[in-house]
Amino acid sequence: MKKNLQITIPELPTGKLTESHFNLVEDVIPSPAKGQVLLKNIILSIDAANRAWMQGTTYRKAIEPGDVMHGYSICQVEEPNGSHFKKGDFVFAEIGWQQYGAVNTHEITSCPDHKPLSHLLSVLGIAGKTAHHGLIQVGKVKEGETLLVSGAAGSVGNLVGQFGKLKGAKVIGIAGGKEKCDWLVDEVGFDACLDYKAGKLGKAIAQTCSGGIDVYFDNVGGNILQSALFNMNQHGRIVCCGAVSLYDGQPLAGPMGIPGLLVVKRLRMEGFIVFDFPDKDAEAENEIKTWIDRGQIKIYEDIIHGLSEAPKALVGLLRGENRGKRMIQVTKI
Repeated sequence: MKKNLQITIPELPTGKLTESHFNLVEDVIPSPAKGQVLLKNIILSIDAANRAWMQGTTYRKAIEPGDVMHGYSICQVEEPNGSHFKKGDFVFAEIGWQQYGAVNTHEITSCPDHKPLSHLLSVLGIAGKTAHHGLIQVGKVKEGETLLVSGAAGSVGNLVGQFGKLKGAKVIGIAGGKEKCDWLVDEVGFDACLDYKAGKLGKAIAQTCSGGIDVYFDNVGGNILQSALFNMNQHGRIVCCGAVSLYDGQPLAGPMGIPGLLVVKRLRMEGFIVFDFPDKDAEAENEIKTWIDRGQIKIYEDIIHGLSEAPKALVGLLRGENRGKRMIQVTKI
């Protein structure tokens, strides 16, 4: 009998996440109940937010000990079960880290017709829309401004930088290691990139952004946010997208200078998630598609094959191994 491979998390980590926190198990393929559809997992998104979900309720329910690890995927309908979906349809769903899952129909969204499918999780998916909404709707970047992006080599950060350049901004990245910084400048097209591992980041920001920072797109929080705050221009905007430096291990003290710097420099600091702007999704998708069609965007995807690789993939992402959007190809199609 065909089995359902699953990855569970028996106990939630209190320190650094390791592969040993996960279990690889086999279970029966579920039968969909009334109002559910049986889905087959095709491509699983690996995100830093996966780690944040282990720390308690955020904008979504927390992961509980013993759960199949939570995760968002492109899936294929295996059993429509009388729903409006058809067998073989591609859909978005939070199926988790497993090969098959029974998901409520109201929690499933049809995928647009696009190939390759992986783009629907990267540049045309949550990563691309997060970058676009954060930069345009929250950061309100303008031509001629200086944009600083942390986590610049990640799935969102590299797109923020590219979008910022297309909007006429000077784009400075922050990433870990000289090799990654060189890649962001030489291949991705950033104007400059600063290696936070080299130390004295605040001084490096001040020298590189000699005219100050107008928009800071923050993916990491912690000490890097601290360094950016002191280099912001008056009426600058800080876009809070993530805090990956705080997700894994013991929490750090919050940045100094808040609210003092916000008051003195009249800064606006705003957090958001991608689902805050449903009325702007079509606008973002259309502009991104136009840039792709014109060859103005480079798409970086880090696809790893096999569900069993998901724990290693997440741990590596938290260490900054990936360049671009990291995903797991669960099922070949």
